[in-house]
Amino acid sequence: MRDVAVVSFAQSPCLPANRHDDMAEILLPVVQKALSTAGVDRDRIDFFASGSHDFFEGRTFSYIESLDAVGAWPPVSESHVEMDAAWAFAEAWSWLQLGEGDIALVYGIGRGSLAADLDQVMPSQLDPYLLTPLRPHRDALAGLQAAALLDAGLITERAMAETVQRCLSDATTNAAACKAGHHTVEELLAAPYVATPLRTHDVAPTGDAAAAVVLAAGNTARQLADRPAWVRGVDHRIETHYPGVRNLTESVSAQTAAARAAELAGFTAMDVDVAELHTEYSYQEPLLENALKLKNAHINLSGGPLAGRPTTATGLIRIGEVARRILDGRADRGLAHATNGPMLQHNLVCLMEGA
Repeated sequence: MRDVAVVSFAQSPCLPANRHDDMAEILLPVVQKALSTAGVDRDRIDFFASGSHDFFEGRTFSYIESLDAVGAWPPVSESHVEMDAAWAFAEAWSWLQLGEGDIALVYGIGRGSLAADLDQVMPSQLDPYLLTPLRPHRDALAGLQAAALLDAGLITERAMAETVQRCLSDATTNAAACKAGHHTVEELLAAPYVATPLRTHDVAPTGDAAAAVVLAAGNTARQLADRPAWVRGVDHRIETHYPGVRNLTESVSAQTAAARAAELAGFTAMDVDVAELHTEYSYQEPLLENALKLKNAHINLSGGPLAGRPTTATGLIRIGEVARRILDGRADRGLAHATNGPMLQHNLVCLMEGA
């Protein structure tokens, strides 16, 4: 295995809507910052990988517009995933492992505000015969999983509210997307339900933002960063898209991904200092904390997705936030988690450490 590390990370603030900005306008400053932080020009990048979502853009091949921000000419080696950019990160990491090059740029652009009605978009990822025709509210399935955890005595509504308050109090670049951080737990518990037992603040607010990560291998990484965030293990697993045959009180795919990543890394989630979890709902933090066996880690110090969720960039931001703390010496080891699909259907785990 080649030594591969994150050498820089940049993101834009998560705003409620950027309808008047095109994809390249949001992305270009972020890409420029990531490259300048690493001290490289675009012509030194051997591979570009991106993540976006045509359904949210409302058009096919929407990611083509983003190439204006990275420069498609002269011809570049480029790839795209139609999901969270954390999976583009996994592809770029694999590409570097194959020895095809030494530097890769991974970026994600989330424009969740473009969809006129997300309740017409989200059911497309469900079972096409039995569930999609029902057009469930986008938070309804999450409400079922939260209710299952409540019934099993694994969470409480008060604990969910405390998680929200902590995340919003810690929020940094996503703070503009939320307003609930100054409310008390009692005030949060008095809010109306949107999908029992979920209240508005229990649901990560959809927003628009971009993120970019520069990966480098071996000696190149050591030249570009004083303290690279070495990617020691990456794995992702998926469960069935039909929730009726899953145990909703656990996440088998997250457990499996974490175990495989630990095999590659030589250390486990119990050994990390910080963890960034892709929690689109407040109840998911304790579920993932248990599935990943996080014992001593500080979780979502950035505020996490509950302070702002830029669709298809959220998972990559989790990787970037962990890498940022390793790069500047605030952490030695970290875990980043990303998810895709309903109710934690698909999970990715990335373990990193400083030199």
